Amino acid sequence: GRRMECSSLPKPVKLSGRTCTGAENSKRLIFFQKIRRRRKNMASKPKLSLAWQMMIGLALGVVVGAFVDSAFAQTYLQPLGQLFIRLIRMVVVPLVIATIIAGCAGIADTSKLGRVAGKVLLVYAITTALSVLFGILFANWIRPGIGLDLSTDSLVAKAVTAPSLTTTLLEIVPINPMEAMSKGSMLQIIFFAVIFGFGLSALGERGKPVLTFFELVGDVMIRVTNMVMLYAPIGVFGLIAFTVARHGLSVLLPLFSLVLTSFLATFCLVFIVLVPMVALLGRTPPVKFLKGIFEPWLIAFTTCSSAAALPANLKAARKLGASKSIASFSIPLGNTVNMNGTAVYMGVCAVFAAEVFGIPLSITDQATIVLMGVFAAVGTAGVPGAGLIMTTIVFTQVGIPLEAVALIAGIDRILDMIRTSINVVGDVASALVVTNLEGDLNKEPYQEGEA
Repeated sequence: GRRMECSSLPKPVKLSGRTCTGAENSKRLIFFQKIRRRRKNMASKPKLSLAWQMMIGLALGVVVGAFVDSAFAQTYLQPLGQLFIRLIRMVVVPLVIATIIAGCAGIADTSKLGRVAGKVLLVYAITTALSVLFGILFANWIRPGIGLDLSTDSLVAKAVTAPSLTTTLLEIVPINPMEAMSKGSMLQIIFFAVIFGFGLSALGERGKPVLTFFELVGDVMIRVTNMVMLYAPIGVFGLIAFTVARHGLSVLLPLFSLVLTSFLATFCLVFIVLVPMVALLGRTPPVKFLKGIFEPWLIAFTTCSSAAALPANLKAARKLGASKSIASFSIPLGNTVNMNGTAVYMGVCAVFAAEVFGIPLSITDQATIVLMGVFAAVGTAGVPGAGLIMTTIVFTQVGIPLEAVALIAGIDRILDMIRTSINVVGDVASALVVTNLEGDLNKEPYQEGEA
């Protein structure tokens, strides 16, 4: 017993040339253990998150842009933002192909796959129609174009002819999938990926090796995206600094009511439609949802590109509880066809332009705006400024002069930030709703780095 008692004593420790034993040794050990714990705690402190880094880049961009001229910003700051956009667009096509194919093939039950696709498209159609309606209602309430004395004599806008429904549907099918990939034609890419995924799913066990390959490609592209996102704060800084230096705040003054209308309409869309929809049909608490979508929202807001926010949106949907297969299918698809913010913007701008030119809009005209806004939003590319071009389709249908497009173009960057950030929010909301309707919510925990 004595031997065991002695063996339990701390071993002598040699410190500063002398040997310490007994109680003194124990005190020394306790002291060094405290130091180790303190160092460990310091090392384990959370680093500044990517979202906060981008917020800092955004704030610095506003400050720097206010003090530099547009020529300097265009030469030295804009390339920083353009590099970020190019890096993101580099990863989007392979990421979309891999995730959609893996998502479709990952649903072994083909009847479930068709059911999921139908629910996703139905939710997209309903939310997009409501978005246009919100834009029209708020524009009719605030009437942003009344009382504005804006000269449109020198404005010129290029017309965009609305394609027929037959042409639109035919253009979805790619003649050459490789050509569609090289051109970045997202609707064609998604169509091919969905069909490929259906075929791969039908193979059953024989198709497992190919499914594993695309899952691995998706994992690799997620990691590549994470590498690219390390540059995001610098890219955000460059984009915002150039925007502020080029446009300044003075451009907002004559069209402030239009910006305000667009902001209020999108804000109310989120908190009256999307958040309650997520809470009731998606069984996700509003606060958790808003926290979860903050990072993709911020990326879309600063870059004006829903494609740039695609990887972060996939990650957000998974972390909030969407199943891997449904998120991999619905988020890339929504990135191209579910443009809630753009739909709001089209409704607001149509009423605004009609008021500026003194054109009364009947109930039939406004119903036409809703319908054409849905189709135009579906065809809008997830890149900066695409929504402005697509508004000409809506304007043409109700007889609004296309000069209005050039009038809005002066503040389109501000409007683009508002509408694009809401586009990505709608995608995640829809993914959560469909996942819950399928009974799969929170059944597949997110694993860091997954596709």
